[in-house]
Amino acid sequence: MLVDAPSGEPDVILLATGSEVSLALTARDELTAAGITSRVVSMPCWELFDRQPRKYRDQVLPPAVTARVAAEEASTFGWNRYVGDVRAIVGMHTFGASAPLKQLLTKFGFTPERVSQVARELVTAG
Repeated sequence: MLVDAPSGEPDVILLATGSEVSLALTARDELTAAGITSRVVSMPCWELFDRQPRKYRDQVLPPAVTARVAAEEASTFGWNRYVGDVRAIVGMHTFGASAPLKQLLTKFGFTPERVSQVARELVTAG
């Protein structure tokens, strides 16, 4: 857990790894400005997280917080088990494309605005 909601009870959890962590942190700032509390969780190694005791995993990803968004610039494969049933994954659903990086990030939704929009939609729907 990199950043938690002030009360420790977030409205939404943002999950990311690697370069996507900065994306999640910036999206968190946007959510905070909109009055939505969030937790940012960096998950650089699913295998290590899965080996932790259930109590620890439930502290990081509380079952009661069902609004979860994972950001992954590569494949979305595998994130379903961490985002749960009320979920969203901002990630690649196709093979890549060729263009300057900034254009690709915008085209595929890897922006703080998109991540925070998806999070707001989940919180509002929940």
